[in-house]
Amino acid sequence: MTNGYLFREYIGAQFTGVQFSDVPVNTGVSFHFILAFAIDYLASQQSKPTPTNGVFKPFWDTGNLTPAAMAAAKAAHPNLSIMVSLGGDTVQNTGVNATYAPTSVDSWVANAVSSLSAMINQYGLDGVDVDYEHFGTDVDAFVEGIGRLLTQLKARFPNIRTSVAPYDLPVNQKYYQALWRKYSGVIDYVNFQFYGYGANTIVQYYVQFYDEQARNYPGSGGTKLLASFKTGRASCRGSSSFRRIALR
Repeated sequence: MTNGYLFREYIGAQFTGVQFSDVPVNTGVSFHFILAFAIDYLASQQSKPTPTNGVFKPFWDTGNLTPAAMAAAKAAHPNLSIMVSLGGDTVQNTGVNATYAPTSVDSWVANAVSSLSAMINQYGLDGVDVDYEHFGTDVDAFVEGIGRLLTQLKARFPNIRTSVAPYDLPVNQKYYQALWRKYSGVIDYVNFQFYGYGANTIVQYYVQFYDEQARNYPGSGGTKLLASFKTGRASCRGSSSFRRIALR
């Protein structure tokens, strides 16, 4: 990081024509754009999206957030990195949940490593964020699939940064806390969705929530656990001014 401060912005999920140049990049911090989302589903106008067992494809606004646009943004801002987030809530606006449901852990990991490696190379990506919010398998399969994926990607691309994005729902926490217990060594940041708490969250409550999650993800507080908030009136995560995360 440039000075110990990190700002992250999810971008591209709303297809509103937003471009990297529309968001001011503060030169005094490490700035991450996170493309929302890459999903292991196949979309079709004729039928419901179908899972592809770890073969990821871009589901962000690829018409505006292109490889050339990414290269230009990074050239203009030496402190800028661009990541991709995996999963999210639904497959675009189809109503189909982006669910982690591998045919087998081994085949899912092989497909995910291959497809995401190609995406990293094509787009010049600097990291991967894991934001699955729906699960069609048990905890162990999630832990091993995601843990092995991040481990292998870091072996292939030693300089990439990785993160996970849990939120405070018991079923979600069950999966991500188990992943953290076994694979925290290959997870650089916890992008906890603090903005998911109620609108009555005053500073005192926010600090309490932060401290609680630091206990849930031990060893993350102050260095890996990121504070987050949302702006604007968007109803779905990932628009250019919707969710912003900064290192405390």
